[in-house]
Amino acid sequence: MNPGKYNFTSLLFYVSILILLFSCQKQKKTYYESIALNDIKLSSSPKPGSWQYNHEEHFQTFADFQKLKKIKPVPGKGTIYLQPIGQFDKLQKKEIILIQHYLKTYFQLETKVLSVLSNTIFPEKVKRISKEGQEQVLAGYVLDSILIKRKPKDAIVLMGITEKDLFPLPEWNYVFGLASYKDGVGVTSIYRFADGQLTDSNFNKSLLRLIKISSHEIGHMFGISHCLNANCVMNGTNSLSETDYHLARACSLCQRKLNSSIHYDNKKRLHELKDFFEEQHLNTEFSLAQQDLNLLQ
Repeated sequence: MNPGKYNFTSLLFYVSILILLFSCQKQKKTYYESIALNDIKLSSSPKPGSWQYNHEEHFQTFADFQKLKKIKPVPGKGTIYLQPIGQFDKLQKKEIILIQHYLKTYFQLETKVLSVLSNTIFPEKVKRISKEGQEQVLAGYVLDSILIKRKPKDAIVLMGITEKDLFPLPEWNYVFGLASYKDGVGVTSIYRFADGQLTDSNFNKSLLRLIKISSHEIGHMFGISHCLNANCVMNGTNSLSETDYHLARACSLCQRKLNSSIHYDNKKRLHELKDFFEEQHLNTEFSLAQQDLNLLQ
């Protein structure tokens, strides 16, 4: 009997078994590959009047995203700030506090609310009365003459929130918000999210619209282009009805882009988003977050 030959034969046998076992196992999927199963693909025939119908845009791949020069959180400059401007009632103040909590969860970055600025900060020359009869403020003035000058030193993003309706140019009727991505500042109006009057009955609808618009604009600041991959918070939008159709959920590709700039625990973030949606009774978004978590089990 040759012990060496016996040991070598045994070793080959065990190696063969191990190779067979490993080959039979499914290769573990990444987080993004797993949740991609819940991505809802966009229609190949966009409806007339929709953003995608009216705009021909380039599909931003992950490789495209990586090549971009974009803002990223760094030590000492990684806080999102919210700057309320206007006269807010009790429900509107509640909405601002909730969006603070949401953005902190969505971006996994410290998010703070600054002291409210009065509407007196808007000079008469940047105000007008719309065709509908309400006062509007020039959005570009808010960026250039208020926010950029007041951006805290440790801010990665400063987002203004106003209860005044906004317009971007004299020939435009209104705009939901405006942003300067290179400067990391933006402004959002909550005026139209509640059809001009926030109440208990339309609070969740308004909050969800604010969630979508604010995370969309800040997502742009972090370099993410309009999404052409799936139904996603980063889809372009032409109207509130289109905003309502789009999900607050970022698709798997946009989540991968965001996480490459802001390094956070994807599963922790997803659990926290699910809890937020459940607490606020945002049932569709809660269900989607739960479905994503189910795929990770």
